[in-house]
Amino acid sequence: MPVGGKESTELVVRGERKRVPNEFIDELASFLGENLTVDYEERHYHGTPQNSFHKAVNVPDVVVFPRSQDEVQKIVMACNKYKVPIVPYGGATSIEGHTLAPHGGVCIDMSLMKKIKSLHVEDMDVIVEPGVGWIELNEAWGHYWRNVCYSLFWFTSCEAVLPNGDVVKTGSRARKSAAGYDLARLIIGSEGTLGVITEVTVRLQKLPSHSVVAMCNFQTIKDAADVAIATMLSGIQVSRVELLDEVQIRAINMANGKNLPEVPTLMFEFIGTEAYALEQTLLVQKIATEHHGSDFVFVEEPDAKEELWKIRKEALWAGFAMKPDHEAMITDVCVPLSRLAECISVSKEKLDASPLTCLVIAHAGDGNFHTIILFDPSQEDQRREAERLNHFMYLEKELGIESLRTMKRIKAALDPNNIMNPGKLIPPHVCI
Repeated sequence: MPVGGKESTELVVRGERKRVPNEFIDELASFLGENLTVDYEERHYHGTPQNSFHKAVNVPDVVVFPRSQDEVQKIVMACNKYKVPIVPYGGATSIEGHTLAPHGGVCIDMSLMKKIKSLHVEDMDVIVEPGVGWIELNEAWGHYWRNVCYSLFWFTSCEAVLPNGDVVKTGSRARKSAAGYDLARLIIGSEGTLGVITEVTVRLQKLPSHSVVAMCNFQTIKDAADVAIATMLSGIQVSRVELLDEVQIRAINMANGKNLPEVPTLMFEFIGTEAYALEQTLLVQKIATEHHGSDFVFVEEPDAKEELWKIRKEALWAGFAMKPDHEAMITDVCVPLSRLAECISVSKEKLDASPLTCLVIAHAGDGNFHTIILFDPSQEDQRREAERLNHFMYLEKELGIESLRTMKRIKAALDPNNIMNPGKLIPPHVCI
């Protein structure tokens, strides 16, 4: 990752040629050495989200690869000094434009910060740097517990570098705390607009001894959603409830050569002892039957469970395979569980009436659903139609304008120079 690279550091933005100051690049290079690049291909790769309808109107001016929190601090302080935008870059799994660099600036790639800083076996938590992946983490736990699996549960606290270079620790390793504001959720949920996360504390949970995976078909998406709601209200301990509409199932059949009934489908996972998991499965089968469910199947063998869950895991890629030359506009809607069936049904009516191919996937146990709107990016009328459909699931409708104004006030207080992932999360029309 050499500093020099090709003669392509100048960028065309809105018809003007722009670049960050040479003294700024020199300051970064003084402590980063070769962990900095201005190579165009590298900048383009980091500034162009994969499988996203969001277009890169610009790319970063420079990509940096810090190895420590101290280097992140120095990078952020230099950016604040020169008022250069920052885009934090982690696993690059976002398809909603979080890693775009609309104003150029610096992309901070955290992939070299891969230390597992401490394992707390008896407390069942671990402190890691942001470049650590779940595979490395599982391997680290396996060193202490052979043949015993643990699953990531949730982030309990983090350390982050704020826009002025200060480091904030959002909490302790205590399992419960009511002291002060919930800074951990504020920082972790800010999508890089309030700081750069350099360390996280992850709580772990032992996987249960047994699990059952089940699948059931329905004639309408409302029936499927009603079963998800009834299951949660019944008190049955279900760890996952996933809903796929008939278009999504059709895509899976086309992409993977399957022959699944192309109707709305629910998938469940039940956990616990063997007897308990089976008991819960049979209770849900009864609920599904009462709501016109059919073809209820369940499996307990590891390979069979993995094969069923592959249907859900590969859903997005199956959609792209269905329309290989199309892009996807993806919405993320959260509603009260009691409103899930109504909201999904109304959304499906609008989506089915559209000339575009639209798919629905829901984390039905949480009242959260996604619509995947496929469109041909070369056809302006299709892009406009996708935008029209997307407008029905707008952030302002979910949170309210006053919540967005409060977010913008927090952003202005912590980041007065607006260098942290500018243009993201908060719609531009929101005024303080």
